Amino acid sequence: MDNLPKAEIAKVKKVKNQKNEDEILSKENVVAVGIGRKIVDGKLTDRPALITFVKCKKDECDLAEQDIVPATVDGIETDVVEIGEPVIENAENKLVEEDADTMQRTLPGNELTSRIRPLKGGWSIGHPDITAGTAGAVVFNNEENLPGKYYILSNNHVIANSNAAKEGDPILQPGTVDGGKRGDDQVAVLSKFIPIHLTPDVPLEEQNNIVDAAIAEGSLQELDREIYWNGYVKGWVKKEDVEVGTRVKKTGRTTGYTTGTIISVETTVDVNFGRGRTARFRDQIFTTNMSEGGDSGSLVTDMENRAVGLLFAGSSEITILNQIENVRDLLKIEFV
Repeated sequence: MDNLPKAEIAKVKKVKNQKNEDEILSKENVVAVGIGRKIVDGKLTDRPALITFVKCKKDECDLAEQDIVPATVDGIETDVVEIGEPVIENAENKLVEEDADTMQRTLPGNELTSRIRPLKGGWSIGHPDITAGTAGAVVFNNEENLPGKYYILSNNHVIANSNAAKEGDPILQPGTVDGGKRGDDQVAVLSKFIPIHLTPDVPLEEQNNIVDAAIAEGSLQELDREIYWNGYVKGWVKKEDVEVGTRVKKTGRTTGYTTGTIISVETTVDVNFGRGRTARFRDQIFTTNMSEGGDSGSLVTDMENRAVGLLFAGSSEITILNQIENVRDLLKIEFV
């Protein structure tokens, strides 16, 4: 199916203004609002729509009148899509009770959890105080008059512990849940992260998060620009050129190499960060489900290996990406 024409997207974008968006997000069960395609009888159509994403679908008779999503908003069709609850996708810390002598590896597996040098994108990484996420890619600074430095790109919640870390903290490869330990397994130091506004400190309505992103500086001899199974990044895609219907791919710590399709752009979503904290992110990309816990930090590219987004969250039905243009601009990094 072809991508939606930009002119059609522009019409929906005009309707997805702050007033309409806030009104829809205030409805019971709603977790996100974005721009995508109308789904009829389980199939994507060519009709652009204002998409309302809900934790679970309910019959209108079970909803209060103010919580019903109208069939149209200012002349634009709407759609309601069930996705479950969006959560950050760091690895779960699962303890194994079996005797180590009786344990054996179950094959096949896609997990990229072992120690690897030089480090490639796609492998387990993390701050010592979290379980594990994914090293997205190796990048360098694009600030003028500064010496060239090399960084691992990942999420704030993966290598900066959701704002709790400080610059200079060690970054381990693999992450702690995969056996990484301070000292020999340190591969970089935290260099910079974009703070995330979270409840209860900042009310959802006052938040304006657009990225969950951070970089850690490492040495050239221990870092490799290649993304495992995905190749070298060949530039990046501007926000205005990210389109619904585009096929994308990634390599991540838990699910390895996977592909998906962009289903929503310019999406505003409320993401569960655990411990009673929620963050509202604007200008996000939704894809079909292509990730699980531990894949946070993966760099998502199009089929031409151009960076499209930074994976940080998802649900049983969808995967959520930061627009790579926003990540690039805020962290002042470059891919090639």
